[in-house]
Amino acid sequence: MIPRVLIVHQHVGSDALVSDRDVLEQVAVVEQACRAAGWPVEVCETSLDFTRVDQLLTSGRFDVVFNLVESLAGSDQLAELFVRLVEARGVPITGSSARALQLSNDKIATKQLLREKQLPTAAWCTLDDAGNASAELRPPWIVKAIGQHASLGLDDSCVVLGPAADVAAAIRAQAARLGTPCFAEQFIDGREFNVSLLATEQGVEVLPIAEILFVDFPAGKPRIVGYDAKWSADSAEFTGTPRTFDFPASDGPLLALLEKLSREAWKSLQLSGYARIDFRVDQQAQPLLLEVNTNPCLSPDAGFAAAAAQSGRSLEEAIQQIVLAPLRRSERAAVVAPSQVVASETSASAMLIRTEVTHSDLKNVERIVRATGFFREAEIGVAVELVEERLAKGAASGYEFLFAEIDGAVVGYACYGPISVTEGSYDLYWIAVDPALQKMGVGRKLLARAEEEVRRAGGRRIYIETSGKAEYLPTQKFYERCGYQLEAVLKDFYLPGDDKLVLVRAIA
Repeated sequence: MIPRVLIVHQHVGSDALVSDRDVLEQVAVVEQACRAAGWPVEVCETSLDFTRVDQLLTSGRFDVVFNLVESLAGSDQLAELFVRLVEARGVPITGSSARALQLSNDKIATKQLLREKQLPTAAWCTLDDAGNASAELRPPWIVKAIGQHASLGLDDSCVVLGPAADVAAAIRAQAARLGTPCFAEQFIDGREFNVSLLATEQGVEVLPIAEILFVDFPAGKPRIVGYDAKWSADSAEFTGTPRTFDFPASDGPLLALLEKLSREAWKSLQLSGYARIDFRVDQQAQPLLLEVNTNPCLSPDAGFAAAAAQSGRSLEEAIQQIVLAPLRRSERAAVVAPSQVVASETSASAMLIRTEVTHSDLKNVERIVRATGFFREAEIGVAVELVEERLAKGAASGYEFLFAEIDGAVVGYACYGPISVTEGSYDLYWIAVDPALQKMGVGRKLLARAEEEVRRAGGRRIYIETSGKAEYLPTQKFYERCGYQLEAVLKDFYLPGDDKLVLVRAIA
């Protein structure tokens, strides 16, 4: 297959910062890589008005979108909206999903998840909990924007050496200066490493690890890679922060640990395509994850290109891999049989759960529900209609979905939503697992995640309706093992002799 590529980037004004203009260089590099491979390619600029780009997405002329939308309306956090549009249209897109992009554009949410997954990250506090900062956060600290990348606004003034009581004032001052919410993070005055990752046919590859050196920094000058170090070519910070890929043998264990942590972060944050993860190493030689970049810069002088070159690839070859990755994911989702998944995974330990709904899920849901052998054609149609409703109306539909994926294949799903005119009551409308993956923990994980999401939304009770026919007894027992109790039996509800059972569980 020769992929037809649509490159999309944000509008860049004539007065844009150099960090914003950099995307145009990336566009040129990606376009050249596609043409070198003989792939048809077109470039489209977009803003928050997606009219033009949506016409292209629905034209059927493109097989994959290369996402270079780094911000919209001046906000990095709005960039995920474009990815959600592409996902809703069912077109494969490079890089990470909208969910992963949303997470990486919220440094607090990223750090919370890293801590949840027991991955090391520097201590932090926000303005809301700055009063308790002294319990965990000791000077020095560094004040950063919560939702901005490219080291925007990061300079020596962001490193604060005063007492912990000053943390709130420092956060307020930096937020006012940058015009965006900020937080304080423990400043780790140690070595800094960049780890680039690339999805290939063989799996996720960790490219050669780079260390950022701090050369000729005067005594007392904070050792940080600030805005000038990245973007001001004539500054002392720019020339004084070269990268190196050369390490003594004694660094072997540290490099191995950095690779291990990067792979765990890739999996925990559900990254895809390519990424860069930044670390600092503290005085106890413990690496701490600082930043996760889901779509790192692809300019020829950037860190990802340098790491690709160290791996023996040209930047063009790395970009071509990035283009092919979402196409491989799409193909696997379409053609991987559940039996093939079982052959490669003997448990649900490698399962990922996503919440985004795409057009390909229309077929996924129909396939899974039909494969169970339990449902009539009319019922299968209802299952698919709920997906259509969600795609058309979004959250306003009242239907939330969870999709279980193993190795790129959807192997189960759940659909739930609030019950109208109630306070905190939810229905679990559907939970179905491909027969080849049943009794392997997939259904239990989907149900647990649904309960977690309902609890987070303020839900109190979850109701489940199922058939009372003998063939549904294993389903009823499954729910009971998961803590649900039979609340009511409605005789002959579905058909003569086919009762409706209503089970319920209080979750709050």
